[in-house]
Order: sequence, then structure tokens, then C-alpha cells
Amino acid sequence: MNAQTIMICSGKGGTGKSTTSVLLGAELARQGQRVLLIELDSGLRSVDLIAGVYGKTVYDIEDVLCGRCQGDKAIVPSPIYPGLSVISAPYEGGEVRPAPLASLILAMRGYFDFILFDTAAGMGAPFQAAAQLAEQALIVLTPDPVALRDGRIVADALIESGHPQDNVRLVMNRVTRQSFARGAPVFDLDECIDTVGVRLLAVIPESRELQLAGAQGEALPEGCAAQKAGAAMAGRILGRRIPLTYTG
Repeated sequence: MNAQTIMICSGKGGTGKSTTSVLLGAELARQGQRVLLIELDSGLRSVDLIAGVYGKTVYDIEDVLCGRCQGDKAIVPSPIYPGLSVISAPYEGGEVRPAPLASLILAMRGYFDFILFDTAAGMGAPFQAAAQLAEQALIVLTPDPVALRDGRIVADALIESGHPQDNVRLVMNRVTRQSFARGAPVFDLDECIDTVGVRLLAVIPESRELQLAGAQGEALPEGCAAQKAGAAMAGRILGRRIPLTYTG
């Protein structure tokens, strides 16, 4: 077993990157994959709550990268999403360094099918470290011009650093029926794709169920629109041909 590595990133904050990371990890796990989600957003920790491991974490990614513990000591299985495990970011401080992160991934790759990096917004140290190790990159954006412009900057940076363009994909998040119209800031999904310049992987609807599940540390209800979108996203990552449809 040699885990595939995927970074989940965004240019602008507030696009739902961490929620999308957990959704993807949960749905890959639901489809039989062993998934490790590593949160790299030091000081803005949220994956532990969304994945249901809040209060169960003893060590975080900073402890691992600084050598205070072995990687396996920081891994916490999600009690709400079987097959998904998490290494959380610290609540404050910490610095993501590429070399020790690479050593951790080398040690973990044999035990998982997928390793996901939930990076910080922007292109700082967490982004740069993940970009050196990830085979694929998912850019999570909302349908607004600022997010799309920043997403194009991120996409260009990834491609210029050597990532094949086909391995950089777009995830449009928090989409509603009112997101696109002639008088709206963004006309349609084609405008999103053209602005960012990479292929679309998934469209995730604005979802009250997704918000509540993350806030309460509970599993996303099976069969809701967000869960179906997450399942389709995971299926495409696994190589299945699943039509892109919007069900919000």
C-alpha cells in the first residue's frame, strides 16, 4: 500500500476548506479507503471538531514535526466516520516544515490509501510544505469574484511549481441556485472554471446539515445533498466516471 497524497487549499479564507477536507476524507473512507487527514492550519484548528475527535487529541502535528512524539501517537480515529483518522493542528503557534513533514508521510504511506493535507488559506508555509509532497491539489472556492481571483493565483503557483495541470482541480463550495445569474457577481460555473483555469471536480451545495454536523461534531446525515456531493467527489478521485450535477 502506498497512499496517494492530496492537498486541499484555497487562496481566500472562509471558503469551507476544512469542512470539505473532512467531507472528502469521510466519503473516501465510506467507499472502503483508509484515510489520514493532517491539519496544517496552526492556530485555527477546526478539523478535530468537524471530524468528531475534539477532546480526544493528546498530540498534534507540531508535536510530531518537532520530534516530541512519533507520528502514530498523534493519530486519532474519527468515531463518527469509520476509516478516517486525523492528526490535528495545534491551537496556537507551531511551524510547518517540509523536511519533517516529508519524513512523517514516508512513515505513514504504507498504512493508508490516502493522506490528505488541510492547508491554511493563502500560500504560506503550510501550503508550500504540502505542495512539495502532494500528488494532487484541490482548490476549494466559493462563487464570488475575490475567491475566484485568488484561486487563479493559487492554481498558477501550483502549476508553475511543477504540478501537472490535470492534477490541480477545482471544488466549488457553498453553491446555491441563486449563486449564478445574469445580475449576480458570477454568471455561471463556466465562468468559475475559466477564471481559475483548471478542471472542475465537484460542486458542493450550501448545506444547513453540513454546517450543523461540523459545529456539533456529528456525522453528516447520509442521503442529504452535501453527502451525495461528497460521495461523488470521492468517487471521481477514485477514478469513477460520475456526471457533474448540482443537487442543491
